Amino acid sequence: MLYGCMQASPSMTLPARDPGHVVAAVSPAFEALFRSEYARVVGIAHRVLADQAEAEDVAQDVFVSFYRGHPADAAYGPAWLHAAAAHSALNALRGRDRRSRREAALALPLDATAAHDDPAEAVVASETRDEVRAVLARLPERSAAMLALRYTGLSYAEIAAALDVRASSVGTLLRRAEDAFRRELR
Repeated sequence: MLYGCMQASPSMTLPARDPGHVVAAVSPAFEALFRSEYARVVGIAHRVLADQAEAEDVAQDVFVSFYRGHPADAAYGPAWLHAAAAHSALNALRGRDRRSRREAALALPLDATAAHDDPAEAVVASETRDEVRAVLARLPERSAAMLALRYTGLSYAEIAAALDVRASSVGTLLRRAEDAFRRELR
């Protein structure tokens, strides 16, 4: 795990940009980008997936992808990472949905069986979260990403940068995405 590498040693290593090489030292610029954006990238993915380990895997993939294809000091770095986190998490969610349908798993999720004051409330909450994730998976990519980014706490300006839209359009696009979400929910 990339984050584990960061904690274990001050000098990070990642797969080289050239697939023929196994390891390359990470530049200070990339390390600074990683340190400043890792928590937010994981947070975006976690908001969509509700699974910390899976969110960290998505974040690792996003950072490796950025490292391989972009300069570490690119001004668009944070926005690119935020958008990639939302898209990758939504893709992981869709994959999870396909897997679930294939397996036809009808058992209660593990978190619903955890100690709660009212088991009925825990089941309803779990079903609501599952339904929200299923609706997000059915929405168009941009609408789902817009909702995921906004409800993760990104500002309109950050959403605009991440999705490459005008900041003045974000409110309208969010309202349309929320309307689509409500229609899909019914």
